[in-house]
Amino acid sequence: MFRPDTIKGYHELVTNLSPGKHIIELFKRTEWDRGTTDFYGFKIDGKAKLLPNADVAKRKIEFYGNSITAGYAVEDTSGKDSPDSTFTNNYLSYAAITARHFDADYHCICKSGIGITISWFPFEMPDIYDRLNPADSTSKWNFSLYAPDVVVVNLFQNDSWLVNMPKRDEFKKNFGKNSPSEEYLIHAYQQFVAGIRNHYPNAEIICMLGNMDATKEGSKWPEYIKKAVVGLKDDKIYTHFVPFKETRGHPSVKEQEEMANSLIKFIDENINW
Repeated sequence: MFRPDTIKGYHELVTNLSPGKHIIELFKRTEWDRGTTDFYGFKIDGKAKLLPNADVAKRKIEFYGNSITAGYAVEDTSGKDSPDSTFTNNYLSYAAITARHFDADYHCICKSGIGITISWFPFEMPDIYDRLNPADSTSKWNFSLYAPDVVVVNLFQNDSWLVNMPKRDEFKKNFGKNSPSEEYLIHAYQQFVAGIRNHYPNAEIICMLGNMDATKEGSKWPEYIKKAVVGLKDDKIYTHFVPFKETRGHPSVKEQEEMANSLIKFIDENINW
């Protein structure tokens, strides 16, 4: 792991490699609001040379999620669930693990604290999911550039908390004085997934929830998602719920791996790609 400076410069990645072919993978482990990175190219010493691109991955997968998908605090072993971005590592998230398992090209659109109807800040996933730069409303992503075979939506965890916090400014702005009805929540979820379907008419879409307390025993949130999916009447949209991990804070490395295993098993059993 390394943190690039704010000044343009070279970073030595590796030296003294053995003769033969080698692969370099650059992976941004933190979220978009923890700094952006500009890549200008490689400088290669000696007689080494760049080879043509390897075969493009035959499978493509895309995720929409919150801190769980981001891998927030996944490497904080102190149990404090630290917001320090050095503990966030999307590479160790269930999403990235699942993509690597299937040798799939991986896109991940996620933000800690985000929801579909309300977030811990003034915007929601429907506001930013189609932006190239989430902070710029005029910066639109061209969906024709990437057509995933599978899309995984893991949202509603933050909604499940925030719809019960009427004193927050986000609540007042989005809902007024009263918590949203079940019908409102179901419709909002349907609208978001329908927007994904509009961009990706051939994708298999998995509406997932877990593994924090939105899926604890007795929670209504999995039922909201089930009802939303039934109402969409689309046999290529599925639901998959990962049980509450029964521990405090965000998922650990082990709990992320367990989530990945659950999702991998579901894909193997339900999707032929």
